[in-house]
Amino acid sequence: MYYVNREQIERRLHTIPDIVVGLQTVIEEWDEGLILGFVQERTLHLAIEVVTDIGSYLIDGFIMRDASSYEDILDITHEEKVFNSTIHASLVQLVQLRKPLVQTYYEWDRTSLHPLTSVLPTILNEFASSVRGYLDQELGAVRS
Repeated sequence: MYYVNREQIERRLHTIPDIVVGLQTVIEEWDEGLILGFVQERTLHLAIEVVTDIGSYLIDGFIMRDASSYEDILDITHEEKVFNSTIHASLVQLVQLRKPLVQTYYEWDRTSLHPLTSVLPTILNEFASSVRGYLDQELGAVRS
């Protein structure tokens, strides 16, 4: 029997709408300024943390093979059919931003709209739906 911490996964999934609002605000109001540059930077960082945290909970809970990197977390969950190839490709691009955002942040260009910013709202919502669908398929729907 698996122990999948659905509560912790849901807590993280519930942050996705706020991240999406942040990304959409950046897209709609982009002015190449510092404040929206920081908003974009933080929402991208939060998106990375959310998808990798959820992936780690799924890997641990379903006793999938151990991940060796952030990209591997996504590869494993994709191989296990948690989400489709389109979502996988975008999320791999996303997690590749972790090092620039967290370690070499002083080099990050805050005056440009990053290409992922415009596609992530849709991808993150599809990711959330896919994760919930996978959990329901594997563990049964949550009863109210």
